[in-house]
Amino acid sequence: MCGIAGAIGPAPLAPDRLRDALATMARRGPDAHGEWRGEIGGRHVTLLHTRLSIIDLDAAANQPFERDGRVLTYNGEIYNYLEVRAELAALGRTFRTKSDTEVLLAALSEWGAEGLKKLEGMWAFAVVDPKSGEVWLSRDRFGEKPLYTWQLGDTFYFASEVKTLAALAGRWPKVDGEQIRRYLAQGYKPLLKRPRGWFLEIEEHPAATLTVIPAVGDPTRTTFWRPLFQPRDMSYDDALAGVRDRLMTAVDLRMRADVPLAFCLSGGVDSSTLAAIAAKRLGRHIHCFSVVDDDERYDESANIADMVAALGCDHHVVRTSTEGFFERLDDLTRYHDAPVITISYYMHSFLSEAIADAGYKVSISGTAADEIFTGYYDHYPMWLAGRRADVDDATFAGLVADWRAGPGRFVNNPMLQDPMRFVRTPDARDHILLDSELFSSFLTAPFTEPWEEAALAPELLRNRMLNELLYEAVPIILHDDDRNSMRYSVENRSPFLDTDLVDFLLTVPSRHLIGDGYAKKLLRDAGDGIVPDTVRLDKRKRGFNASILSVIDRNDPATRDRLLADGPIFDIFRRDAVEGFLNGDLTSNSFSKFLFSFVAAKTFLDQQGAA
Repeated sequence: MCGIAGAIGPAPLAPDRLRDALATMARRGPDAHGEWRGEIGGRHVTLLHTRLSIIDLDAAANQPFERDGRVLTYNGEIYNYLEVRAELAALGRTFRTKSDTEVLLAALSEWGAEGLKKLEGMWAFAVVDPKSGEVWLSRDRFGEKPLYTWQLGDTFYFASEVKTLAALAGRWPKVDGEQIRRYLAQGYKPLLKRPRGWFLEIEEHPAATLTVIPAVGDPTRTTFWRPLFQPRDMSYDDALAGVRDRLMTAVDLRMRADVPLAFCLSGGVDSSTLAAIAAKRLGRHIHCFSVVDDDERYDESANIADMVAALGCDHHVVRTSTEGFFERLDDLTRYHDAPVITISYYMHSFLSEAIADAGYKVSISGTAADEIFTGYYDHYPMWLAGRRADVDDATFAGLVADWRAGPGRFVNNPMLQDPMRFVRTPDARDHILLDSELFSSFLTAPFTEPWEEAALAPELLRNRMLNELLYEAVPIILHDDDRNSMRYSVENRSPFLDTDLVDFLLTVPSRHLIGDGYAKKLLRDAGDGIVPDTVRLDKRKRGFNASILSVIDRNDPATRDRLLADGPIFDIFRRDAVEGFLNGDLTSNSFSKFLFSFVAAKTFLDQQGAA
């Protein structure tokens, strides 16, 4: 895990810009830094790197890294680097380091773009080939590692973070006011559906993509991986065995490190299964970190206690508090170069801080289990809609009864309290935009935009899950995961985003995903015998979350003064609407989330100085 940056242009960058850019990446890579500069085909090319040493701690593995006439600056980890290294060695390649960095560059030298398909990992990198004059940029399959680009005049900049781009360019980009309005009116899910971010001039490099910038001519882009839903006939036992094997491999690969690592433990089945595989199947003694909220809706302390007892692991608990909220949010927002999207990721920052304070450089979390196994409350009724045509009336009535006795008891969203909703109206998505019309009315110019959903699979449920995986949920989570962990110089790893696991699950018939009143049926059964049933069979979804009232005291005059203080937010948001929220009933989950979104957006705009 590191910071990368660079520029391609007609003139070399001034030394002060290089110095400032490296300084912005210091938290991403506190262990070493370096630069490479060259003139290629009349263009000046610069590569910058700051290193967080995880694999092969020797200085010989520092970057920018040169091999086979090419130069690499790279952020991420190639988890299967040992296997790829062995394959390259069999072809006659030799190595001077034990790093995954050298394996990545050797793979690209040996196989070219096809080498990306052999890699299991997370990455953003730039490779310069002085001989051909080409510059390659790439990002991993799911976009776990960030890469932003900015074409400013005749110079092209790229970097891990927007603040680094700004340092290279010598100016700050303009805020996208429409994106702020979209966020306030519709929440986070539409934010990354198109290649847009929080700044008008900045592009986020697409995931699973290689860009080749030639010495002469226009850049070309190639997508090297796409998840394809291609179900094949298999029994439930075969599906479960496939999941178990791939989960074991995914966790094992992501525990490869030359430094200690820690586990995030929420008390839900996702993170609990990963920790249990590490402790019970792989025989590792692990250290887990948890956030606990006193709000009963989000309190998972009982499940966490059961997991800790079952695993016999070291454990650290962080408790929520209103103390220092605004100061911490200011700091996080400045580091994120964006609003902190949800209160979940405000809370998650405490985990990253605690993990770093305990001396760990790597954390493992349960990101993407919901999107690949079925974890959201709309998944179950969508699954019911898919099953309706496959079973007789009596069997279907039993499936509905299972839902009512299971997750149906906990659904608060009124649009999802009818199990037949998607049987009757498969295109309904108003549950995603719950109260968006009301929230839009709070803006000085109401924001409306039709809901869009990419056609990625022929089945309702799998299409929804793939949209969440590629566009709506996981990209947002990965952005905040990356910034929270990098703020404290910690690398975050996500075993559920294992290519083989995801590809395999897309061959599993949808009927196997849910059963006996349980979503995530395959994941729960994969944890049988290693995850306590109190956790494994808990049907209520909580996750890392908290109420806005857990972190702010709305009755405190200083809090009210801060939220109502003049600022750019009130160019787009009605002040009286904020006053109404501060005085109103916030027990509704959507209202609590919205108030946090307002606070996050206000904090961001106050720092930017304009909407």
